[in-house]
Amino acid sequence: MQLKSIMALLLAGMFSASAFAQSGDQGRVVTGAHAVLEYRDRPAAENLMVEDRLKNLLPALMEETDIDMWLVINREYAEDPIYFTLAPQPTFAARRTTMLVFHRTDDGVDMMTVNRYPLGGLYDSAWEGGQLDEQWEALAALIVEKDPARIGVNVSRDWPVADGLTHGLHERLFAVLPQEFQDRLVPAQDLVIRWSETRSEMEMDAYGHVVGIARMVIGEAFSSKVITPGVTTADDVAWYIRQRFEDLNLDPWFMPYVNIQRPGKPCEADQAFCGEKGVIRRGDVLHTDVGICYLKLCTDTQEMGYVAKAGEAEVPKGLKAALRTGNRWQDHLTSSYRVGRTGNEVLAATREKCRRAKMNCSTYTHPIGFRGHAVGPTIGMWDDQDGTPVRGDWPVYANTCYAIEGNVKAPVREWDGQLVQIKMEQSACFDGSRVIYLAGRQTEWHVIR
Repeated sequence: MQLKSIMALLLAGMFSASAFAQSGDQGRVVTGAHAVLEYRDRPAAENLMVEDRLKNLLPALMEETDIDMWLVINREYAEDPIYFTLAPQPTFAARRTTMLVFHRTDDGVDMMTVNRYPLGGLYDSAWEGGQLDEQWEALAALIVEKDPARIGVNVSRDWPVADGLTHGLHERLFAVLPQEFQDRLVPAQDLVIRWSETRSEMEMDAYGHVVGIARMVIGEAFSSKVITPGVTTADDVAWYIRQRFEDLNLDPWFMPYVNIQRPGKPCEADQAFCGEKGVIRRGDVLHTDVGICYLKLCTDTQEMGYVAKAGEAEVPKGLKAALRTGNRWQDHLTSSYRVGRTGNEVLAATREKCRRAKMNCSTYTHPIGFRGHAVGPTIGMWDDQDGTPVRGDWPVYANTCYAIEGNVKAPVREWDGQLVQIKMEQSACFDGSRVIYLAGRQTEWHVIR
């Protein structure tokens, strides 16, 4: 059975919460309309995706970046940032010194380890084991045997994720290689970035589910189940979200954040962020920012809520209009994506559309993937809207994913024209032609009655 078929069956089983609820299966935790795999069941899904990436993405990426052999060398307690994206689970460390070797051939990529411990059957062992000096000699012999023209190693001045080869290991690699092969060592920076930012079809299948869990928990938090106006604080809601993720065995990659805006607490037109902590009252606007990592895929989500006044049937029209303005800003940004356009160029195009629409917007969008703040094109920074050197100069590629993040400020008639800041962030992927939200986007207010 092909990997895609296996993954489809696995995803169908893991995401069918209704089937689980009827069967009483203890392998998943029900989360409303979603199901979360127990820890023991996650390696199967993760390893299918890793194997698929290695076989179907890596050969093309090595060819694209002109790397004939890629070395990922790291030690326990000083793992290369990219190592866990290449290793099958459960893997918790690079045991002793772990060496991964990827050699590009006419038939794809040969994946080997020069390593004391096996790596789950994905890699062929090129060394039977012995002392550390013998391990390094075996690596050098393997490199000489394969005779690659360009040998990529993970060193980078500007991208931390591509700078995983420590100084000591770099020196030892250099020392063990013959002079001719020392001269063939080149930075693997571009390969590391492309490997990190490119999503496979299998990952796309799973990603919407992961994002949906995060959005679902926000929906729970911004409800009367959690919030009692006049009693509950913003921090109470933030800790509810944190605890909810912990109860589901999901890893938050930062502490959830909740803040409040209300009439009489002005938000200035040039203020970076508006909002404060404290007790939640009726008539308040709420904002939260949350992120989780599950199945090696990370999310980053911000949404808005409104605490209805007693007897209030509808969200005030001014707030509805402000949220629609936020959705238009999202459209300005996502319609600016083009393959080959840099992050700074996407930012400039978005800002120009906002200027023409006379919209007070700020854009600070970043890639997501193996990390919440992942590598790829930076599209604005909250404290710098004029472009970002190096990271903003990286181009947009197809099959890459982003936290569509930014904010707009708009006057609210019911607040006597006071500005409200709509802070938005939704996870989405660019397929080369369009940006697709992974689990939808917020177009209506969360309402707490």
